[in-house]
Amino acid sequence: MPAAAFAVAPGGVEFEAKITPVVMISCILAATGGLMFGYDIGVSGGVTSMPSFLREFFPVVYERIQSHEAEDSNYCKYDNESLQLFTSSLYLAALTATFFASYTTTVLGRKHTMLIAGIFFIVGTVLNATAVSLLMLILGRISLGCGVGFANQAVPLFLSEIAPTRIRGALNILFQFNVTLGILFANLVNYGTSKIGGGWGWRVSLGLAGVPALLLTLGAILVDDTPNSLIERGHLEKGKSVLKKIRGTNNVEPEYMEIVEASRIAQAVKHPFKSLLKRQNRPPFVIAVMLQIFQQFTGINAIMFYAPVLFSTLGFGSDASLYSSVITGAVNVLSTLVSIYSVDKLGRRVLLIEAGVQMFISQMIIAVVLGLKLDDNTNNMSRGMAIVVVLMVCTFVSSFAWSWGPLGWLIPSETFPLEARSAGQSVTVCVNMVFTFVIAQSFLSMLCHMKFGIFLFFSGWVFMMSVFVVFLVPETKGVPIEEMTERVWKRHWFWKRFMNDVYEKV
Repeated sequence: MPAAAFAVAPGGVEFEAKITPVVMISCILAATGGLMFGYDIGVSGGVTSMPSFLREFFPVVYERIQSHEAEDSNYCKYDNESLQLFTSSLYLAALTATFFASYTTTVLGRKHTMLIAGIFFIVGTVLNATAVSLLMLILGRISLGCGVGFANQAVPLFLSEIAPTRIRGALNILFQFNVTLGILFANLVNYGTSKIGGGWGWRVSLGLAGVPALLLTLGAILVDDTPNSLIERGHLEKGKSVLKKIRGTNNVEPEYMEIVEASRIAQAVKHPFKSLLKRQNRPPFVIAVMLQIFQQFTGINAIMFYAPVLFSTLGFGSDASLYSSVITGAVNVLSTLVSIYSVDKLGRRVLLIEAGVQMFISQMIIAVVLGLKLDDNTNNMSRGMAIVVVLMVCTFVSSFAWSWGPLGWLIPSETFPLEARSAGQSVTVCVNMVFTFVIAQSFLSMLCHMKFGIFLFFSGWVFMMSVFVVFLVPETKGVPIEEMTERVWKRHWFWKRFMNDVYEKV
C-alpha cells in the first residue's frame, strides 16, 4: 500500500493523501514537457557546431572557421547574429505564447494547454527536420517556442496541484529532471549524428525532437486535469472524483472544501493579471520575477546552449567538444536527482544558498584559467588546464541542477494564491523567456568582447542572488499550496508587512 501523507489545515483538519500510482504516472507523463524543452536547449548548441549545418544555413560562419581568418578567433569565430537568432527565436516565441497560455490554462485547463503545447512541438519538429532555408528553420524554432510557452505555463501548475504536499517539491522537480534528461539526450544524439556522412546528421538531431513531442501529446490526452482546475471551471463533481482518485481515499472533503473556497475567491477576480499587483500578492510576485532573472544570469543557459561551441572555442576538437557537452549533460541529470531526493527534506533555501557558493567559486576558477591560458589568437591551454575547465563547468552545472534550475520553477508554482496562480505562472514564464532570449541572443557577442571576463560577470550575479535568497526567500517546504499566505508570508520578517490587506479582509 502506498504511504499516506497528511497536511494540517488551519483549523486542525488533516488532508489525507496517499502517494498513488495515478499521481506518479500523471506527473511523469506531464513532465515530458520538460523533456521537450531540454531537448530544444541541448540540440541547438550541438547542431550549430556541425560543419554541414553551418555550411547550409550559416555559410559566413562556416567560411570564417574554415579559413581561420577571424580576428580574435579564439573568442569570436562563432559570433554571428543570425546564428544567435536560430537559438534565441525559440525563446522570443515562448515569451509571446505564454500570454495566450495563461488564458487557455484558466479557461480550458492545464490538460488542454499541455495538449496545445504538444501540437506546437510536433509542427516545429517537422519544420526543422525538413528545413531547406533559414526562414523555414526559424519558423520551426518559433513553433517550438510556442510549445515551450504553453508547456512551461501548464506543466509546473499541473504538477504542484496534483501532488500531495509531502512530496510536492520532488514531483514538481520531475519537470526540471526531464529538462536535464532532454539536454543529455540531445547531446548524445548530436555526438552520434555528427558521425553520419553526407551532411544530413543535423536533420536526425532536429527530427528526434518528435519523440518527446509525441510523449507530451499522448500524456496530455491520457491524464485527468487537476481538481483545482476542474473546480475553478465549475466541474465540481468531476473535480471531487479526480481528487479521490489521485489521493487514493474517499476522505477528501476537507481538502475539497478548501479548493472550492479558493476557487470562489479566484472566480471573484475579474482581472487576474491586475490582481498580481495587489499588495498581498507582491511577495510571491517579486520573488517569482527575481528568481527568473537570477536563474538566467547564473550563466547556465550560456553554457548549455553553446556547450559544444564553447568547448570548441576553448581549443577542444569538434568531437571532443561534443563529448565534453555529453559529460556536462550527464552531470546535469544526476545532480537533479539530488534535488528530487533532498528538496522536501532539506528545504528550498539550503539548496539555493549552498549552490550559490559552489557556482561562484567554480566560475571564478574558470575565469582565472581562461585569463591566464587563452589569448585572443593563441591557445596556451594544456590538456590538464582544459580538464580543469571541464571539471569546473561540471561543478557549476551540478550545483545549478539541484538548486536554481528546478527551484526557479517550483517556488513560483507553489506560492501564488489560486486567483493569481495562472497569471503568476504566465509572468514567471514570460520573465524567464525574456532573459533567456537576452542571454541566447547576446552570449556569443559577449564572449567575443568580454572574453574570460564573461564568467566574472556571471559570478557577480551569483553573489547578488545568494544574498537575495538569504534575506528574502522564505522556506515553503511542507506547506499546503493553499495555505502559503497564512503559514509563510504572514510569518516572514519582511513580507508580512504586505499582508495588512489580507488581515483587514478577514
